[in-house]
Amino acid sequence: MSLDALRDQLPAYAKDLSLNLGSLASETVLNDQQKWGCFLASAYAVGQGDTIKAIESAAQLSDEAKTAAKAAAAIMGMNNIYYRALHLMKNKEYSTLPARLRMNILANPGVDKADFELWSLAVSAVNGCGMCLDAHEDVLKKHAVPAVNVQAALRIASVVNAVSRVIAAEKAAA
Repeated sequence: MSLDALRDQLPAYAKDLSLNLGSLASETVLNDQQKWGCFLASAYAVGQGDTIKAIESAAQLSDEAKTAAKAAAAIMGMNNIYYRALHLMKNKEYSTLPARLRMNILANPGVDKADFELWSLAVSAVNGCGMCLDAHEDVLKKHAVPAVNVQAALRIASVVNAVSRVIAAEKAAA
């Protein structure tokens, strides 16, 4: 499935999403690896099959980068739940305890560390973890990633999330 085929699946009420998907695919603020890694990691974070297939077919990524984008979705799927829960809980004692969760991929993601952090930030936006968003943004700042790049990753995550949810909802309603 192509991105155009994915856009064609969107109903008329989601025209803005279709337009945004098209413009973000042509985004030039991020390099291709950063851009398509954000797309792919966000798609895997949402988990809607048509969206994943369309983005995988469009993604201009090496095999290593595809694996790293999927790994960002996987590790953040765990971390976003854990750290969001710690942030939401009134009892702050849990925040003082070691997580005791394996996170080896963060140390050696197989791609540029800043790219992986950008993808992790995008997934954290999809999963709604403010604590993780702040942590990844801090690392991106240390790598001198400009705010417009962070914004581009957030824009991609938001559109991929919305497209995925509309397609899933339309399939459920059919």
